[in-house]
This record gives sequence, structure tokens and C-alpha cells, in this order.
Amino acid sequence: MRLMGAAATAACVVLPVAGCGGGERQDAHETAGTYKVDVVSHRFPLKQRLANASVMTIAVKNTDSKAIPNVAVTITNDDDAKGGAGFATRSDQPGLADPSRPLWIVDVGPHGGDTAYVSTWALGRLAPGATKTFVWHVTPVVAGSHRLRWHVAAGLNGKAVARTDDGKDPVGTFAVDVSRKPRAVVVDPKTGDVVDADDAKS
Repeated sequence: MRLMGAAATAACVVLPVAGCGGGERQDAHETAGTYKVDVVSHRFPLKQRLANASVMTIAVKNTDSKAIPNVAVTITNDDDAKGGAGFATRSDQPGLADPSRPLWIVDVGPHGGDTAYVSTWALGRLAPGATKTFVWHVTPVVAGSHRLRWHVAAGLNGKAVARTDDGKDPVGTFAVDVSRKPRAVVVDPKTGDVVDADDAKS
């Protein structure tokens, strides 16, 4: 599957913690095995406006009888083939010191979920029957159509594999249209609050 290739590309671009001045790798004690999961919800507004904040959430439940070592989510996009990753793309303009250009700015990522892997967040051990929710607060900065892909894993180095109850890879996509048109707002005459014009009509 193309998604698996993209996810594997993102996961292979790693900066192990141990190579950054000492310390133990985050995947040092990962237990090999296959673990059953259910993505109980995945939400991200498919219609967004430039510079207006949005929230992405992905909730993962452990449906197995054993604990998942380190539940993780990797975000990739259609530009991964040319070196983009997750919420960013890669500019073709020559001579740039940093060719990475954000599609969304990640204002706040999943709490405690930062890893040494590009565009991958992990929330640690997940007990049988328990659910953990990954939450990203992001702001779109490039208008147009973008396709983000998410991939759930049971660990960070590939030894712990996540599968759905029917044996499939836990993956999905968000096809998002980001409009250049600014948000239309009005003042609510009853409260004096600034509200979305569409909400005021309802």
C-alpha cells in the first residue's frame, strides 16, 4: 500500500535520543508482538480557513488482552514522496537552508507525546481495554487541498505491531480543503460577542 510506504519513509527519518548527547532510546525496551487496537474516533475539520485554528483528535483503544508497550501515531501527507512529513511539505526552491515548509503550524501537540521520530507522537503504555486520545491544536498556513494520513503503531521501532481486530493496518486519511477566504464574523447584538456569521444565522 502506498500509505505504508509513506509511513515507513517518515518513520525511517529518525533522530534517536541516544545520538543527541546521551540518554536511553525511547524504543530500548519495546516488546515484540502484535497488539489489537480500535481507533474509536478520528476527527479533523475537512473544511478549514487559512490562519484559523483547528483541532485534530485520534482516540486509540487497546482491544487486546495484553498491554501495548507504547501507543503511537505517525502523520504523513501527499508530499512525503518529495521529502515532506506530517504537517509540513518540502520546498523545491534551491538554496534554502531549511527546505521544510509547514502546511499547518502545530501550536500544541499531544501532551507528553513528543518523540525523536519525525511526525510521530507516542503516549506510552496502554493497558488492555484502555483508551488514549492524541490531540493536536494546529493552524493551517497554506491554502488548497491537502491529504493527511494517520497510522497507529504499538511501539516506535517496528517490533510492536498494531492491528485492528480484523487484522488490518490501523490507518486512515483526512482530505482537507483550506480556504483563503477569511472567516466572516458579526457582533451578536444580544451579547456583544464576536461570533461566526453562519452561527448567527442559525
